[in-house]
Amino acid sequence: MLSGPGGGDSFDPSPMSVQTGRPVGSLRAASPDRDLAAALAALNALVDALRVGSRGIERRLGISGAQLFVLQKLAEGPVGSLNELAARTFTHQSSVSVVVTRLVARGLVARTAFPDDARRVTLALTSRGRALLRKAPETLQSRLLASFERLSRSERKTLVEGLQRLVREAGIGGGTPTTFFGDEALRPRLARSDRRKRPR
Repeated sequence: MLSGPGGGDSFDPSPMSVQTGRPVGSLRAASPDRDLAAALAALNALVDALRVGSRGIERRLGISGAQLFVLQKLAEGPVGSLNELAARTFTHQSSVSVVVTRLVARGLVARTAFPDDARRVTLALTSRGRALLRKAPETLQSRLLASFERLSRSERKTLVEGLQRLVREAGIGGGTPTTFFGDEALRPRLARSDRRKRPR
């Protein structure tokens, strides 16, 4: 027979889990740690996949994953501005501008100014760019976008709200917009910053 605090026996009043025989309260306490580990594992997998995927593309094609993603989006048709391409690639105009500049320099994208307004441009694939795409693999960025489209509306809403809350709580963002591509658009700024810090 079980007795109270003054008796020879004691008992835990917490309800027991049928599956494990452990108090339910201890399961609740462990749950946040498991959730955190799972979330960090998923984030690490995403970051690693983007990095490894981009390196594989660079070895195979000589361009970055970011550049290939832009080429694939331009394969859907020419665009009339960098803003239009930024919307198509789900990134910021300043970031996609860096990628486009490199693609133009390599002859994979043609930038044509409007005769009546030099500030407006048309961006389109060149024949060299189309030839490269014929031997290119699918990018991880494209796979992620397709996966997001397969989520239900409620799943998308939950995912977006959760990620936005996570970013806010971590104090991330608020500066120069980054990019879906990784760190490519930041490299020129980082290089200039490093040069300024070097002793003369």
